[in-house]
Amino acid sequence: MNIDWDKIQDFLTYEIIPSGKNGGFHFDTWMLILAIIAILVTTLILRGIKKVITRKMEDSDKLKFESVFKFFNYLVYIIVVITVLHSSGVQLTGLLTASAALFVGLGFALQDLFKDIIAGVTILIDKSVLVNDVIEMNNKVGRVFEVKLRSTRIITRDDKILIIPNHLFMSESVYNYTQNHPKTRESVLVGVAYGSDTELVARVLKQCAIDQKGILKSPEPFVMFNDFADSSLNFGVYYFIKDAFNDPRIKSALRFAIDKAFRENNVTIPFPQRDLHIITNKSDQIIHEKTNE
Repeated sequence: MNIDWDKIQDFLTYEIIPSGKNGGFHFDTWMLILAIIAILVTTLILRGIKKVITRKMEDSDKLKFESVFKFFNYLVYIIVVITVLHSSGVQLTGLLTASAALFVGLGFALQDLFKDIIAGVTILIDKSVLVNDVIEMNNKVGRVFEVKLRSTRIITRDDKILIIPNHLFMSESVYNYTQNHPKTRESVLVGVAYGSDTELVARVLKQCAIDQKGILKSPEPFVMFNDFADSSLNFGVYYFIKDAFNDPRIKSALRFAIDKAFRENNVTIPFPQRDLHIITNKSDQIIHEKTNE
């Protein structure tokens, strides 16, 4: 079988982007093949590095590492492609000079996209938001499951996907419940009627928190007497949980337990009341009514 080397050479030297009007820039078939091979090899190397680094990590740490590693991947790919093209004789200076006007136009058209990308890089570098973090933005609480250069995706407590453009993390206030550690302190507030045994109330509230599934035993739950309100003595039971994402369910279950325990111990939860005093025109008799709001 005879190999036509001339045809192979013609194929490899075929100019996909011919030189001439591009400031000397040209792009041949063999340059494209070389760039593809370099990307494939780089991908395999990066996968190997990732596998070696994450093999002993816990699942939560792996997700956080992948968020940062994505940015590293993009940076490595850009460097590899530029290095391969430059070493193959591609005059990148000519390409950049010829495309300067195009880049300026694209910059104005895609400035919001660039803001998101720059913000995404910043997020990945300073690790302000990582995969598996529980965050709150604009009264929406969710768990981060993907951080990209343009946007961050979270799943809310309603099991809905919220896509947040990354530049909002630079301009809006964001609560990160789990950045320092997975534990968060939560509370349930309750008022009891004046005349109630405050020490009994404190014991009941604390025991309800201790018995509630999902509440950590350490640090131990505690109760505070918060205020003398208009119609109630206000208490708060404070506790720590490991997963802030499921906090509403734990609070609901704790309120059920508190209501049941108060009934068993004859502790009354007051409700707002209003006294109306009506004076008739025909006599000085005063009619006193008590109505509930």
